[in-house]
Amino acid sequence: NSRTMNIVDANIARMDLASPYDSAAAAALRETLECGFASIGRDISLDRVITMLETIPTPHELSWGLDHTPPRIIVWGNRSILVMIDGIPRLKWNKEYGAYVVANSPYTIIASTDGWYYLYGSHHWYIAPSPEGPYHHTTYIAPELQRVTGLIEDVNNQDTEHEDTLREGHGGIVDIIMTLTPAELLQFRGGPVFMPISGTRLLYLSNSNNDIFLDSLRRRYFTVLSGRWFAAKGLTGPWQYIPADSLPGDFWRIPEGSPEDRVLACIPGTAAAREALVEASIPQTALVDRRAATTHVAFDGPPRFAAIRGTHLEYALNTSSEVLKLDKMLYCVDQGVWFCATNGAGPWVPCTHRPAEVSRIPPDYPVYNCKYVYIYSADSNYISTGYTAGYLGSYPDGHTLVYGTGYYSPCYTGNAAFPRPWTYGFNMWYNPWYGWSLGYDFSLDWLNTAMAWGLGYWTGGWWGPAAYRPPYIWHHFSGHGLYEKDIRRAAGSSYNNNIYLLRRDVVSRAVAEHVVTDGTGNVFCPDGRDGWMRRDATGWTAIALNDSITTAFLGRLNRKQQRGTMRVLNFRLANGGAGANGLYLVSNPQTTMYVQAKK
Repeated sequence: NSRTMNIVDANIARMDLASPYDSAAAAALRETLECGFASIGRDISLDRVITMLETIPTPHELSWGLDHTPPRIIVWGNRSILVMIDGIPRLKWNKEYGAYVVANSPYTIIASTDGWYYLYGSHHWYIAPSPEGPYHHTTYIAPELQRVTGLIEDVNNQDTEHEDTLREGHGGIVDIIMTLTPAELLQFRGGPVFMPISGTRLLYLSNSNNDIFLDSLRRRYFTVLSGRWFAAKGLTGPWQYIPADSLPGDFWRIPEGSPEDRVLACIPGTAAAREALVEASIPQTALVDRRAATTHVAFDGPPRFAAIRGTHLEYALNTSSEVLKLDKMLYCVDQGVWFCATNGAGPWVPCTHRPAEVSRIPPDYPVYNCKYVYIYSADSNYISTGYTAGYLGSYPDGHTLVYGTGYYSPCYTGNAAFPRPWTYGFNMWYNPWYGWSLGYDFSLDWLNTAMAWGLGYWTGGWWGPAAYRPPYIWHHFSGHGLYEKDIRRAAGSSYNNNIYLLRRDVVSRAVAEHVVTDGTGNVFCPDGRDGWMRRDATGWTAIALNDSITTAFLGRLNRKQQRGTMRVLNFRLANGGAGANGLYLVSNPQTTMYVQAKK
């Protein structure tokens, strides 16, 4: 959550020594250096490391076979909200509400004794003759719903993430757009107003919080949804998937700091896209106490399993947990930790290894994200485990990052309702500090917190692991720039970036001189006067001005350092992390500055 990382170990691939060393001395030096990294590499800035990495690491498990079929894309000219029901509405009794509720929806849809259906969101009730709508705003509600209103508001008031929603003017009457299948809502206010992007022939829809572009040369419209690009000849469609590397060349010319630069993370080859892929490959890790760790799996009746194509594995259908079966052994991933048991009732104990076939699970199965949870090592007391962004639904797709597999798995509904992850419908967009976030026009208090996140029979699952929900980040209506420092996270208590922090069985775990290498054996350090020195056999010497190869490398290095510093600053601004007197301390090896943040 603090955007810091620790070096656990290091492997020195090459040593160039100016003085002669015998093999024993060289081996001792190598061992000393490798061990030393773990002691000095603590609390390093993650943002600076990401920007400094020259190449994109290859993920342990590549994401192959993701689906790019366009969802139903709805274009609307008024303020509206997309309300989703996962297939045919399934009504279940909610003891707390004392009413029948549509269980296979993350929204509050209630069947009243007066024969009408009511939808609640953002302090308003909407009424319809059937759960599918059409819904219209109403000031009348059935008497038994007065109590429900109070219960929902009590939950919302406890979650401070709703404060930003209310403070910024949400709560007005909106058009209700219903869907029973995966869909995305593109909306603008009034007629579409397009504005130019400097240095390109692209126009962007300025009166919308969706990312909608018009290529003025070819007269084609483009939008990006969950990291995937779609194109159409008109705003109303039909929309077709287009590979990111097939976009018009002007998309690569979108300048950072421009109103639509946040889409650069979805354009292959840009610095933002490279950094997104680098970050997705860095695992969250934990040491799990084998004696304390356990989990509980609740099945809706006897466990039911279905085969996973291309493997000997099966996955459980009638549970919100991610459970796999191999021969007579059961495996479960809970909050980033692998467990195993001989039957569904347990006891569940931490695994020391996961089945090898997990890496072959195809992406069209709802347990696909399990393959991104790893077991690194184990001893008699602890298990070293970790997960990468794929566990939370963020997958490398070629040279960019996308959200969700693209496949639709219907919600399980029996005596309970267990949703599966949805790729579309929540207006997911990427930012470099929180990953994928719920859409800026979404308004968090439309979601039924009490039902969707773990109370009663209803548990999480719309976004993957039951312990995880992407943050809701309100975004200014104008000035979207990823590096304009105007993205503001709603302060909240229900979200964190590391789900291991939710576990009680996890064991918790001096800045070195700033030197860099170009990877060919040359070592440089700052000279303290905005310049650089190179190390040779006699010591540090100034770099000649005519050394074009070296100065080009150091120029790229400087730009990366500046980018890393800006990412650090933007994260602190987005997270409200000002120091005393509202000053943000930003430093790098060349400079230290204080930035006054305006509220």
